Amino acid sequence: MRIFEALNFSTEPMHPMVRNWVQRISVSVSDCRGLVVINNCLVFLLALLAAVPAFSAQHVPVHPRSSVESGEQASVREVVEMERLSKEASLHRDAEFSQRTLAEDYVAITPLGQVTTKQENVSARKSGQLRYQTIDVSDMVVRVYGDTAVVTARADVKGHQLGEDFSGPYRYTRVWVRRAGHWQAVSYQATVTQ
Repeated sequence: MRIFEALNFSTEPMHPMVRNWVQRISVSVSDCRGLVVINNCLVFLLALLAAVPAFSAQHVPVHPRSSVESGEQASVREVVEMERLSKEASLHRDAEFSQRTLAEDYVAITPLGQVTTKQENVSARKSGQLRYQTIDVSDMVVRVYGDTAVVTARADVKGHQLGEDFSGPYRYTRVWVRRAGHWQAVSYQATVTQ
């Protein structure tokens, strides 16, 4: 009983507007012991809830970027650039680009199922057997797995090989591997689409 008197405990709201909204609570002092505990718990919870916005205002990223992610993003950019350079080299029959960027164990599978090697690719470019007029690449997706990147894309192509027209829409997959800090193509496969 003396505790309530020392704390100046009252069940009546202090603010006049609140007083109109809340009915006056009449509880005998002997029944108030549980009410004081509940009241103290409510004060603690309200204080805790008031502090949460202050902590959440601090700038802490939910998913911090790791150096691995940024390294992967750099790899994606490098591979996209290699794809762009590969397209330009194909349009200009740049055999030197193929010599430099195709791995010695490079294997390509043509839309007709023929398997070709690095040397066959370089020879076809040098001789002019393979000629591209246009290559429009779209829907490119690059997935990086460490020092390996897999590219899938769509290519609308106009061109001739040994005088035969091979123009049309294709889907292709190219696999790049980073060796000694440089990307090399190790595999390529193209399929005619509708």
